[in-house]
Amino acid sequence: MPHVIVKMVSAKSPEQLRCLTDLIVRDVTDVLGVDEALVSVAVEEIAPDAWMDTVYTPDIAGKPATLTKQPGYGPDA
Repeated sequence: MPHVIVKMVSAKSPEQLRCLTDLIVRDVTDVLGVDEALVSVAVEEIAPDAWMDTVYTPDIAGKPATLTKQPGYGPDA
């Protein structure tokens, strides 16, 4: 039962969010071989001035073993 959380700074249109969600669900079901009914997707919008404290430090720098793709920004970039 994959649950995908997308954290982003900028607000996107409802159409962009629907397209992103559809693509995530499609790829998760294709790659993992699970039924679409088992996949959930959440989008969390983060204020730009809160990104480093709210996302980068705890989720990226704080959990390096969970990253499957490193960002191209930050102290180590």
